[in-house]
Amino acid sequence: MSDEWKEWVGLTPLERFARSEQILVEYIAQGGSLDPDPDPTSPFDAPETWRPDLAHGRASLRLLRRGAG
Repeated sequence: MSDEWKEWVGLTPLERFARSEQILVEYIAQGGSLDPDPDPTSPFDAPETWRPDLAHGRASLRLLRRGAG
């Protein structure tokens, strides 16, 4: 288990929530969006409502996942 993961597991639920809020604020500040990705297979899909600043309906930031090891 990485040191970063051990640190996260060692936090209380309230501390994790506070850190998650900070991460969300940083994500939004960097141009991230909470808008859902469009789903062309959905009967509720409405391409005319997509925001023009999203490339191919997706935010320009990518989330990278770290391994647990």
